[in-house]
Amino acid sequence: MTRIPVDGSSRIASWGYDSEHRTMEIEFVSGGVYQYSDVPLAIWMDAQQAPSAGKWFDSQIKGVYPYQRLS
Repeated sequence: MTRIPVDGSSRIASWGYDSEHRTMEIEFVSGGVYQYSDVPLAIWMDAQQAPSAGKWFDSQIKGVYPYQRLS
């Protein structure tokens, strides 16, 4: 999956979205890469407008969608 850099975030380095599989992939500054399943396209679109990627992640993704760690 292609990820795009997240500018100005102290927690999230990059993220991407696969609309066919409804999967969001997030690379954290700490080095971990996670894939979140069953993420609606509207949530991904909302992420692009978030003033704070870290706060957005905490309120919209963390604890809401199943995930797996890739690295």
